[in-house]
Amino acid sequence: MARSIRILYRGQQGTIRKNWNWDAIGLDTTVVITAAEFTPEFGGLGGGPKTLGRPLLGAANVYVTNIGPHGVEGIEAGGVEFLLHVDWDSPLDVVVTITALEDIEAFEQA
Repeated sequence: MARSIRILYRGQQGTIRKNWNWDAIGLDTTVVITAAEFTPEFGGLGGGPKTLGRPLLGAANVYVTNIGPHGVEGIEAGGVEFLLHVDWDSPLDVVVTITALEDIEAFEQA
């Protein structure tokens, strides 16, 4: 079963190395990460969507590369490292969604 978490990073600019520790992820987990500029909307009465705001499809290029899951039980915390790219002249708020899929079936060399 897929599991997802959404993270708001405030004031991001350039290429930033990120790490998110999460026990749903281990070294063999398949991980997909999406990113977008974001307009937060804090407040409200609750009971609505979990995401407080909405993605903004502006002119800035916002994307993720170099996704590297990590974690071996008893040795290292589970999670994922990645590079967040925010190509804009000033810092932007960005939302990242990390989705942990199932473990890989095999590791091969080619």
